[in-house]
Amino acid sequence: MRRTAAVLSAALIAGLVPAAAHAAPPPVPVQLVSITDFHGYLRPPTPADGGTIAGPDGATQVVGGAAYLATHLNEIRAGKKNSIFFTDGDNFSGWPFEVDVHADEPTIEVLNALGVEFSSVGNHELDVSRSFLVDHMEKGKCFGKVGVDSCFTDSTGRRFHGADFDFQSANIVDAKGKTIVAPYTIRMVKDRGRTYPIGFIGLTVPDTPVGSTSYQPDLKALDQVESANRAAAELTKRGVKAIVLNMHDGGTDASATYDNCVNPTGPAFDVARQVTPDIDAIVTGHWHAAFNCSIPDPAGNPRPVVEAANHGRLISEINLQLDPRSGEVLRDKTTSVNHAVTRDVTPDPKIQKIVDYWAAAGDRKYAEPVATITGDFTRTPNAVGESTMADLGADVHLWTARQNGPADLGVIAAKPATGSTAVRGDLLVAASNKPGDANGRVLLGESWDAYGYGNPVLTVSLTGAQLDAVLEQQWQPQANGTVKFAPLALSSNVKYAFDASRPVGDRIDPADVKLDGVALDPVKTYRVAALAYTVIGADGYSAFKAYTNPVRNNTDHETFASYLRTHKTLTPAPLDRVTQKG
Repeated sequence: MRRTAAVLSAALIAGLVPAAAHAAPPPVPVQLVSITDFHGYLRPPTPADGGTIAGPDGATQVVGGAAYLATHLNEIRAGKKNSIFFTDGDNFSGWPFEVDVHADEPTIEVLNALGVEFSSVGNHELDVSRSFLVDHMEKGKCFGKVGVDSCFTDSTGRRFHGADFDFQSANIVDAKGKTIVAPYTIRMVKDRGRTYPIGFIGLTVPDTPVGSTSYQPDLKALDQVESANRAAAELTKRGVKAIVLNMHDGGTDASATYDNCVNPTGPAFDVARQVTPDIDAIVTGHWHAAFNCSIPDPAGNPRPVVEAANHGRLISEINLQLDPRSGEVLRDKTTSVNHAVTRDVTPDPKIQKIVDYWAAAGDRKYAEPVATITGDFTRTPNAVGESTMADLGADVHLWTARQNGPADLGVIAAKPATGSTAVRGDLLVAASNKPGDANGRVLLGESWDAYGYGNPVLTVSLTGAQLDAVLEQQWQPQANGTVKFAPLALSSNVKYAFDASRPVGDRIDPADVKLDGVALDPVKTYRVAALAYTVIGADGYSAFKAYTNPVRNNTDHETFASYLRTHKTLTPAPLDRVTQKG
């Protein structure tokens, strides 16, 4: 009887309670797919530009190219209902000529076609201006002459309309302390008739406003951890339980492969260890590194920290599992992996068509004539380090600055103490074998190749004494006891003499420096035009860092082409701006 009663009782209970109540509903799967630091590499990058990467077994894999990227993305995302594709910044302001010369619009067309949903603001998103990012790249607003300076016709025959995605940064603010774009974005995923929000916070590398290419003196970077925590708190108040930090700052690790994590270091990992546990996953960039890490949050719970190298070489995939009741991330079920964008797949024909279109447009742009020269402009220095090409660069800097206000002289590092020079090539009278070239003709592409590396020309204030200190740093003692000569070129209105027999640091008498025929006055303030890389001391002339009152002018490639078009015919100036005493 007891057994019969027990069976009957169990049967009654089973009849009263639905079977589904006994089993918890399965988690909600969400796939996060991202790339970083694409830099406009539509075509497969060369080995020098990162076209290879060490695979899981250490063997070299050939990677990159937008059309191959599209194929891999389609394969990775296939069958995933809740898949979100985004980028971690530095999408454009890249170095490929066909992209750069078309105001980075080709990159946006490709990213639109790939289905990017949003992006953090990288430092290179601000290489031109805040308006260029917000008004032109996001909204499609034209500047200059349509079809010449911006708003080019894309591969579909339509005019550039801007990005189909938006940008976020919680820590870049204007002079009034207001973020220049939204600090975060919210995406919704659905499962079994219910909608779940996921928040994505954007962060930008803190030195962006003072970096050489992104130098923006009217902007400011706030603390990354405080900015991320503030945005996360806002999202939490809005009922968002799953939060991702999309951070354009990175780090590195000791692993030689792209899907591993060994002794990770760098600012992204410092942030990862400090930001609120409300953040469930961290996607990084900027360092062009490749790693797949798991770092404990302040509460001791692990969360993924990933970076997908650069130039479209890798894709990061994070798979989250949401609690179906609360919408929170089940951390113990999170997985992450980096995928190589190998070229052993069929390139996506839709993307390949866009890439081919812009490659052809770049070839036509390259062949456009911009000036005529009557003699060779070369980097070959004379005995005092002066060359016709470097002198031309200094003249361009002064001319550029004067388009935007007063300037007294132009300076360029002909052979910098550290780093690379913007004087990258020669302009020769003899015709090359490139289409459209002729004797004495300078093509637009040739001007791009000869000068510039994507830096703005700045106008800054230096006293005569500070300028003299800069000139003295052309001679720098080395650890082996030698003295390195790192010549600076000055604009044509400046002449000076130096005495190499004098001690380092005392080789130039200010009285021997003449601006427009007048001796340098140590207490007078001069407006000096130079590339930002030089001004911030990255070229090795630390005395430049005493500058004040910076004004940003046009960027190097664009202003050089403008200078050539304006002057039309150029003759190399005599090498008489620098003389040696004795």
